Amino acid sequence: MLTLNDVLQAREKMKRVVHQTPLEHSQTFSQFSHNEVYMKLENLQKTGSFKVRGSFNKIMSLSEEERKRGVVAASAGNHAQGVAYSSTMIGIPCTIVMPKGAPLSKVQATKGYGAEVILHGDVFDESLEYALELQRQRQATFIHPFDDLAVMAGQGTIGLEILEQLPDAEVVLCPVGGGGLLAGLAFTLKQLKPSIQVYGVESSACPGMTAALRHKKPVTITSSDTIADGIAVKKPGNITYKYIEKYVDGVVCVEEAEISRTMLYLLERNKLLVEGSGACSLAALLYHKLPFTGKKVVAVLSGGNVDVTLISRIIERGLVESGRFVTFTTVISDKPGQLNKLLRIIAELEANVMSIHHQRIGAKVLPGQAEIHFSLETKNQDHIHHIHQMLIKEGYDVEFFQ
Repeated sequence: MLTLNDVLQAREKMKRVVHQTPLEHSQTFSQFSHNEVYMKLENLQKTGSFKVRGSFNKIMSLSEEERKRGVVAASAGNHAQGVAYSSTMIGIPCTIVMPKGAPLSKVQATKGYGAEVILHGDVFDESLEYALELQRQRQATFIHPFDDLAVMAGQGTIGLEILEQLPDAEVVLCPVGGGGLLAGLAFTLKQLKPSIQVYGVESSACPGMTAALRHKKPVTITSSDTIADGIAVKKPGNITYKYIEKYVDGVVCVEEAEISRTMLYLLERNKLLVEGSGACSLAALLYHKLPFTGKKVVAVLSGGNVDVTLISRIIERGLVESGRFVTFTTVISDKPGQLNKLLRIIAELEANVMSIHHQRIGAKVLPGQAEIHFSLETKNQDHIHHIHQMLIKEGYDVEFFQ
């Protein structure tokens, strides 16, 4: 059974190793959500996520004999880096099994923290099975990513920090996958301040905890691909579920587009790089998934490890959705001066040309014509509509894409 003393001891163990992360007030998000919004910046934590708290506390709880035999974990993301970093800090052997298709950046980061990385299996379940086999062969300790009381106690230290930084906090929102973070956080907060409300937030593409609460027990669900891969857990933990059922006030889901937009908001408005799972808590607030206003709300931004290629796609999508980027095609006469004429019209409409591509062969292109493909930087959706109408007025047959 978890106790508040376990959480307090966990904090003592991780002093000088784990950061106390900032709690930052956001005027912008407060206005958007009609609440007073504070962000707990675990994306600035060592290894880029909260995971190091639980893994460090678990490893510190091992006996000398267990430390000699080392630890084993299976992960394709933040848990791997948290376990690797914690093991190196304590000086014990660490093996992480990752799927063969794990992003190279995460593999290299995990190796950089000092772990032996073994690539095995095409999916996580195969990696997990192999990790458990290694653990038995080596008589090592398996470090579970969430379903462990010592891991939960480590994650619960975030709750201690929140109430020290904002004693009058009224609501805390937290991403939930397997449940280690939400369970440890909710338990700690409710012990110290029973009146506080705690909500979990997950992606609608993988609503594992929602299903568990509906069925009154953890169940395995079928999930879809999600940008919030850090919380894409098909079956929550048995231990974590019991604490969440008892201490959490509710769990809500957010859509993929809402998560993506929130990531872009954080990057653009607050200069914060936050991964999909970490942005879920704030997304629930911005898209009014919860029935309150005028509250002092803390959104836990649980991690910031985002693949570089994903960042560019999120930015592009966000620009399109907000009407700040558009592409269109039109056909012009393939004669000198015709392209310049079209460019002058676009310039007069105050759009910025990002790229131009033209071709003389195509299903819609007659001899003596050229098809022009434009990418434009625009102001908003109204600006795009105005450009469209003016080009039609000037006699151009245009096809816009968004």
